[in-house]
Amino acid sequence: MSPRMRRIAISVAAASLSLVLAGCGALNATGSSDGASPTKGNDVTIGLLLPETANTRYDQFDYPIFKKKVEELTNDKGKVDYANADADAGKQSSQMQQMIKDEVDVIVLDAVDAHAIAGDVEKAKDAGIPVIAYDRLAEGPIDAYISFDNELVGEVQGRSLLEALGGDAGATSKIVMMNGSPTDPNAKQFKAGALSELQDAVTIAKTYDTKDWKPENAQANMAEAIAEIGADNIAAVYSANDGMAGGIVKALEAAGVTEMPPITGQDAELAAVQRILLGDQFMSVYKSYPTEADNAAEIAVARVQGKAIQFDALTSDRVDSPTHKDIPAQLVPVVALTKENIADTVVADGFYKVSDICTAAYKEACDKVGLK
Repeated sequence: MSPRMRRIAISVAAASLSLVLAGCGALNATGSSDGASPTKGNDVTIGLLLPETANTRYDQFDYPIFKKKVEELTNDKGKVDYANADADAGKQSSQMQQMIKDEVDVIVLDAVDAHAIAGDVEKAKDAGIPVIAYDRLAEGPIDAYISFDNELVGEVQGRSLLEALGGDAGATSKIVMMNGSPTDPNAKQFKAGALSELQDAVTIAKTYDTKDWKPENAQANMAEAIAEIGADNIAAVYSANDGMAGGIVKALEAAGVTEMPPITGQDAELAAVQRILLGDQFMSVYKSYPTEADNAAEIAVARVQGKAIQFDALTSDRVDSPTHKDIPAQLVPVVALTKENIADTVVADGFYKVSDICTAAYKEACDKVGLK
């Protein structure tokens, strides 16, 4: 078993262990360890800092799922203080400092800029407020990290692109790489994972690090790539997420392309699922945000309530950031989403209803794959 798959197996085992412990009544135990804070009751206040709104997942899924789980875990006595930074690192710093001033019990942080926020993480630590890094690995003395195996995400995207190209994949195949924001550490990991699959198999004709993950920036980058390479010479496009894939499609359409080359994505956004059905996007990476948000809430509540056994069970993996080593972590598995498995993934998990996906414009495409 590879080290990456071993990490995933450990994260799944951690989630399973938490259920076993719950059945035994062990989750109410409070241990004395460096990872546990003094026990608090259910009247906890958890600060939730999310990074942006361009990606629809944060307001549509992460926040409401997280909030609901906190309420469930605390018998409706716990409170979530939520703020979204709209991709502004300075704004997020101010939001975090306000939460420190308000003396929240724990902060769950999805950083806009993982490096820039390190000083605020230190301030929280000095104030006795634990910080859980969510989705992106922030620098500074964080207490735990929960996310997906980001290099594996990139590998899945790269491998899927090669599968889409099939026999056409080769050194003469020109690929455009549209990577994520340079301030997001996840983007670097997605890129590294994708390159591990692509760099010796095809030619990377153009590569971009897309400011703030914005679709309009990806569209402008893609227009530049088309002008330099020629639309007919682009065999495929690696897009690190679905929002940017949408911008890429717009740029290709503006260049007169009617049959899209294989394009990757990530996040299983509704618009991306519909593009996949039409053939305008080849795949996305489905990440179970309900699992991530639920488990993040469990980690945060366990940490602030001093439930060391539960906390350790949920964070039995370890990761390193540029500033700190051996950080307790949980990594959540991912799935390559194509038109063939929409029903078995986003629909089966309750992410979307068939009626959400199969509106009038997509009914014929849904019928072709048996999505009813």
